Amino acid sequence: MNINGNRREFGMVLGALAATAMGVPGDTQAKAQAPDMVSREHDLSVRVKALPLIKPHALGSGAVVGLIAPGGVVDDAIIEKSVRNLESVGFAVKLGKNIRAAHGGYAGSVAQRLADLHDMFLDNEVKAIWTARGGSGCTALLPHVRYPLIRAHPKILVGYSDITALHLALYRKAGLVTFHGPAWSTFSDYSVSQMMAVLMSPRPETEINMSVENSRKAIAQSEFALRTLRHGIAEGRLIGGNLSVMSALIGTPFAAPIRNSLLFLEDVSEPPYRIDRMLTQLQQSVGELGQPDGLRLAAGVMLGVFSKVRARDGDASLTLGEVIDEQLGNLPIPTVYGYSFGHVAHQITLPIGVRARLNTAEQTLTLLEPAVRA
Repeated sequence: MNINGNRREFGMVLGALAATAMGVPGDTQAKAQAPDMVSREHDLSVRVKALPLIKPHALGSGAVVGLIAPGGVVDDAIIEKSVRNLESVGFAVKLGKNIRAAHGGYAGSVAQRLADLHDMFLDNEVKAIWTARGGSGCTALLPHVRYPLIRAHPKILVGYSDITALHLALYRKAGLVTFHGPAWSTFSDYSVSQMMAVLMSPRPETEINMSVENSRKAIAQSEFALRTLRHGIAEGRLIGGNLSVMSALIGTPFAAPIRNSLLFLEDVSEPPYRIDRMLTQLQQSVGELGQPDGLRLAAGVMLGVFSKVRARDGDASLTLGEVIDEQLGNLPIPTVYGYSFGHVAHQITLPIGVRARLNTAEQTLTLLEPAVRA
């Protein structure tokens, strides 16, 4: 929304309120010309209720799907493998116009990456959108995403890692259910079958057993071992993603709403001291009203497989297990480690914002509502 700086102050307040109600920030020029409006807008924004949740349509067989790269740069090998794999299960693929662009390590400029994102949501032929990879760079897009446009054209969006930033922003600012799930350049039969069940078949409940797929690897690789730090049953809306991205968003309008959520976290290639620091940051985070919003206020915490987490040779360091014990062992809520999501071949698809139940005794996660609409 553009607000003319020559309008009366009353008009500027109405404009700020309208933008806040739609989940988007007011015009920066108007704020610069009326700095007292900024604090007033903030006071009003914290009283605006969250947008009603909106779910995308279920994906049909043979649908046209879009492939974009909103974060890290992708090469032809990743694109070709993704297209080949998508076509192998019957989908037709439409590539983003700028998918081969490069700007340093990013897949084009912010404007190019935004254009592909918006174009795919506006394209009536495209029924779902997959991200070719994560990488980095998605956080730069968030202030410029056209959230009302996306809410008006809801579609399936799937990705993980750096795509966490888009998932959380679209949940908070557009009220859209998106999907933390695998990229098509690397996947397993288990990942595809579980993903398609969530995206193509709306069901009142979907139960996922979390103790099967990584059990053989756990014998040789400790990071795959299931661990329950506190038993129990927890229900809440699924919120989460990559730990590094989530910690980077704290203090922004796009931060994960932790309170009462069923929180899921994963990361890769981070030394234990950085995992420790990021979990500390989440523990100490505050919400919009300045009230504590740390991990102990979640309904439950699920950690995926934190792969390739090692201290550098010669460095004195806690182990990953010790970090998890110290950070999460005393949480008064159900807490588990080693579930099948993260930077691993066998990963489930988690719909952001959907109500779910964690049962640590049965090692199950149950989606308590359909993630898509018929």
